[in-house]
Amino acid sequence: MKIRIVSDSASNLYEYPGADFRSVPMKVITDEAMYVDTPDLDVKAMMDDLRKYRGKSNTGHPGFREWQRAFGDADIVYAVTVTSKLSGSYNAALLAAEEYMEEYPDRKVFVLDSKSTGPQMELIIEKYQELIAAGKSFQEVQLEIQHYLDRTQIWWSFESLQNFVNTGRINAAVGFLIKTFGICIVGTTRDGELEPLDKIRGTDRAMKKMYEDMLKDGYDGGKVRIRHSYNEEGAKTLAGLVHKDFPGADIKVGLNRGLCGYYVEKGGVVVSFEGNRR
Repeated sequence: MKIRIVSDSASNLYEYPGADFRSVPMKVITDEAMYVDTPDLDVKAMMDDLRKYRGKSNTGHPGFREWQRAFGDADIVYAVTVTSKLSGSYNAALLAAEEYMEEYPDRKVFVLDSKSTGPQMELIIEKYQELIAAGKSFQEVQLEIQHYLDRTQIWWSFESLQNFVNTGRINAAVGFLIKTFGICIVGTTRDGELEPLDKIRGTDRAMKKMYEDMLKDGYDGGKVRIRHSYNEEGAKTLAGLVHKDFPGADIKVGLNRGLCGYYVEKGGVVVSFEGNRR
C-alpha cells in the first residue's frame, strides 16, 4: 500500500527524509514579479526585492489540480495546509481530495487545516510519519493527528509588518511605527488568526518574552521547531533558553522559506512546540 504525505510549501519543507512526501508550492505575487515557493527560489533575493517594493502584494495558493498531481497514485494521502483563515489552500485541497476519491473509490485522502503555518505544520508532518511508521489505521491517524494539533502551539516575533501592510491586513501607520522605532511584535496564533500581544524593543528581549510565553502556554520539554528569516542569532538565543531549562529537548533551527519568509520578513523568528495549554 502506498501512503503519501502532502503539504503546501507554507510548511517550509520540500522533502522529508524517510517519507513519501510532496510539497505543493505557494506563490508570492506583486505587480512586478511572481515568486514560486520551490527549492529553487532565492528567498533572500525575494526579501530584498520586497523591502524596496512599495506597491500591493499578495500570496497565491495551489489550485486543486496541483494538489491532485501531488497525490499521485497513492492509496492513502495525508495532507496538511496553511491556515484556512489566510489562504484558500485548504479549500483547494478538499476539492482535490473529493474529486480524487470519486475517481478512485478505493483510495482515501485526509486533509488537515493546520490553523497555523511554518514550524507547526512541520511538527504535524513529523507526527504523520510517526503514526504511519507505527502502522496506525486511516481512522486512527485522523483522530490522533487532530489531538496532536491541539497539543502544538506557535509563537512569533516580527521586526517588520510591511508585507502585512502591503496585503491590507495591517494598518500602514502601525507598520510605520514598528519599522521606525525598532520594535518587535510578539504574539501567537489562535484558531488560525494572528494575535499580536506585546511590543518589545530589541531581539534579545523579544526572545526572552517568547520563551516566557511558551512556558505559560504549557511547554514542558517536548519538541521545538524554530524558523527564522535571517536572524540566526535570535533563533539561537531562543534555542539556548529552551536548552538551559530542558537539556534533553529535541530542538531544530532552520530558515523560513518563500511563503513564511514573505510574512515573517527579515529578522523575524517563529517557534512551534509540543505542550499542554493550561
